[in-house]
Amino acid sequence: MEDNPPLPSLFKSKNPAYISIRRGAATDFDLDTYQPMPVRYELRYMMLKHIKEGKDPLPDIQGREETKNDVIRAVLSGSYPYLVSREGTGKTRLAESLAKLLPPVPRIKGCPYNCDPKWPKEWKCPVCHDEEDPEIEFISGSERYSRIQGNEYTNEAKILGVKDIQAIIGGDSPTDPGAFIGTGVLRGNRGVVCVDELPAIPTKVQVLFHPMLQENRIVLEEYNWVRPIDIFFVATGNPTGFSHVNRVPEPLLDRLELIHMGLPNESVEREIMFKEGFRVVDDFFTPPEKPVDIKPLDVNVASFKRQAFAPWWIVETVEKTVRYTRECPSIERGSSIRGSIKSLDHVYSSTELQGESVADLADAADGLKLALRGRIRIRADLIGFDESPSAYMIKNNQVVEDVLWYAARDVGKQVLAALDNDPVTLAKEITDYKAGSDLADYPSLQSAVDYMRGLNPWSKPVLVNDLETLIREHPEAVEPNVLTDYVDSAVGLLAHTLLALNHVEELETDFYLPRRMS
Repeated sequence: MEDNPPLPSLFKSKNPAYISIRRGAATDFDLDTYQPMPVRYELRYMMLKHIKEGKDPLPDIQGREETKNDVIRAVLSGSYPYLVSREGTGKTRLAESLAKLLPPVPRIKGCPYNCDPKWPKEWKCPVCHDEEDPEIEFISGSERYSRIQGNEYTNEAKILGVKDIQAIIGGDSPTDPGAFIGTGVLRGNRGVVCVDELPAIPTKVQVLFHPMLQENRIVLEEYNWVRPIDIFFVATGNPTGFSHVNRVPEPLLDRLELIHMGLPNESVEREIMFKEGFRVVDDFFTPPEKPVDIKPLDVNVASFKRQAFAPWWIVETVEKTVRYTRECPSIERGSSIRGSIKSLDHVYSSTELQGESVADLADAADGLKLALRGRIRIRADLIGFDESPSAYMIKNNQVVEDVLWYAARDVGKQVLAALDNDPVTLAKEITDYKAGSDLADYPSLQSAVDYMRGLNPWSKPVLVNDLETLIREHPEAVEPNVLTDYVDSAVGLLAHTLLALNHVEELETDFYLPRRMS
């Protein structure tokens, strides 16, 4: 989604407000039926749309599929990525590509803070606060991007704003919000705000981001002004050991999803060399052609609510994994409760990323690794002094998978203890079972899955939707592919448990099995 130059035409909407339109914006836009949507919802919708259509939502980034998948998981969970790597790997470009995903939206014409005409008064800036019948224009995704360059001189003025000297000279009080000019974050309101090189910013200044990420607001103490803010926050940074690296406060780090962005492989790097190297062009000062089919979103929020869900055994496994990080001897600092919340969120997102409906152990592993990467601290002796960021991330993932191994084993152990099934027979049937097979051909496995399906371990089930209840009570009413995914999720846990408890020495299966750290 690219910026579009304005057309010299206006039309009157039903409100009736005059609206400036840009090429590609829908001329039948109806302000009466339009409802503003948070940036996180818009990004989630666009990500799901690309996944459903089989398109790469981040085509500007070549290679680095693991990194891109983690970013997609974070977006689908409404979480904020913190991209860490050495310089020149494309971190800032990735943040820009997220902004390009955003559709055009209406704003009050000329508002530097992108106030939405349908926002309540308390969300609007002092200039737009009393606008009853404003003129409106559309801003594209690329226009909804603000970059804050972090360095040792980055202060409150660069992040939030400065006093408007001319307004003060004109008679406004220095403490009047109207005498304030917003900068970085406010300029990116309703869009993507990229804080480049977060650790280069003094630690005492970084705390300004806390209320933005936790409470969706900025606090201007000097003006006695607390203002709501709607942003999607992306941070980038070099790892510890590089120059100009300050400590990122743990409360801030706990609100970010740590994602490593490495260098591309040889073939991709060679392609980038040819594609982006210097070349002489004839139309340097001519703006490129812009797409003309971009329209504002007109969707029902219910259409992109969570449809994926995690069966009880996956939820139990995720919860135990996070709790075990607080006891694991390989971990100095276990995860906060936010790690539990984000882990389950990312499990759902991993399932959505695969275009499926039911989470399994593989989704649990991907979600836990992303959520816990920045929320646990592994023992110093497990990390080499000069290890690269990628090596540290790999070690961190190994520790998380090791803890997951124990958690999944303990959840599955409870299931096997309640069954009379012969473990060897069960293992033989799991070996022969293929995804989508008829369970009736595997009586021992069917009895185990039926037991898991009928069990409700919580007095108040935590469900994203009613699908699990439907599967439990009326499986005949569930789509066959969803029921297959549900069964496969159960079989995967059983396979892991049989191996982990040494009921069998080996088990041939295509299901994901967590690995212990060597």
